[in-house]
Amino acid sequence: MKRTMIGVAAVAAAALALTGCSGDAGGDGGDVEIEMQTNFGASDPSLKVLQEITDAYQDDNPGVTIDLVPSTDTYEADIKVRLSSGDLPDIWATHGWSLLRYSEFLEPLDERPWAKDFNEALAPAMKNDDGQFFALPIDTDVAGIVYNRTVLADAGIDPASLTDWTAFEAALTSLKDAGVTPISSSGKDSWFAGNIVDFIGSGDFSEESFEGFLDGTFDEAGYTRILEHVSDWQQAGHFNPDYSSATTDDLGRALAEGTTAFVFVQNYLVATALGFNPDADLGYMPIPSEDGEPFLVGGEGRAYGVAKDSPNKEQALDYLDFLAQPENLSQLAGAVGGIPGLTNAESDLGILQASYDEFVAPGDLPLQPYFDRVYLPNGIWDTMVATTDGVITGQMSPADAVSQMTSSYDSLRG
Repeated sequence: MKRTMIGVAAVAAAALALTGCSGDAGGDGGDVEIEMQTNFGASDPSLKVLQEITDAYQDDNPGVTIDLVPSTDTYEADIKVRLSSGDLPDIWATHGWSLLRYSEFLEPLDERPWAKDFNEALAPAMKNDDGQFFALPIDTDVAGIVYNRTVLADAGIDPASLTDWTAFEAALTSLKDAGVTPISSSGKDSWFAGNIVDFIGSGDFSEESFEGFLDGTFDEAGYTRILEHVSDWQQAGHFNPDYSSATTDDLGRALAEGTTAFVFVQNYLVATALGFNPDADLGYMPIPSEDGEPFLVGGEGRAYGVAKDSPNKEQALDYLDFLAQPENLSQLAGAVGGIPGLTNAESDLGILQASYDEFVAPGDLPLQPYFDRVYLPNGIWDTMVATTDGVITGQMSPADAVSQMTSSYDSLRG
């Protein structure tokens, strides 16, 4: 895989209504229980939407129970353990790894009736050389830095002007002077820390460095430069004081209430924030870079695959077909604030429509694949999270963190 610029088709603003009739989704009528690892937190509003759609499926398929399992903060590690033990869920969220990590365990889906509507913008991340893909893409992930538009406007900051780190860091200082926490992250729901470096790294290395990562050379100088930004933010007091104890809900509340400005996170946090304040004016912006060429990150968003050896495979595939129906996929994509992964669906982007229109629809900005998914070895995510967390808490220097990342990189490649 290589860095790609993915053109994303414009989507309509109106969501379709959810219908309870499954059409051709009828099962065999037997008593079947299907485990689905959702990778949605228990309080995530998107899980409620998925449950409503699932209830409609179960109404149409008596005797079939879909057990929607909420996520924990050890989701990735839990799935790895289950893969190694052979105890696979019937369906699980592939969190960006349907092709590179999970494809050998999943049923190919390119022959499903809805496969013709697969959004080809996702092909570099989800299709193999034979054109097979292994998960139903709920949405096309387009992410950047989520922000509170009102907070920035009150501070006289135009997010479109924050194209390099000098401008971004000047904005952080202005926000702090105005009594706003510039950046919020979470040491408790620890993937937030990993997101910071992963987001920046997706587009802020040179082409030579990216090729080096693929060939076995870890760019220590480039990675140090990224962590030095994070260290500077920590030393300047730009992170939320409750970083170590903050949860996803806490970050959503801070965004909604305007007590923080920026969060490095995918757009799903906006739905959480709107649950605290439906009138909050939120958006997402491109990620600045060293050379002043901002970018977005993304690829495979929320996606679900079916275990190829599941004893309930046919019923699980039938349920996936139901989720893929345009009215249902539209609801799910809208719930996560994303562009649908199937071209025959539409999503209401709501408050995020303005960001889409400004930064995505024109097609001027590159959409880079997530750094760790393409350029780093499988298993290094936990080290990325732990080392970034160490820098944010001041317990590690950038040099120490880079040394640990390099060691992990070399070990995992070996």
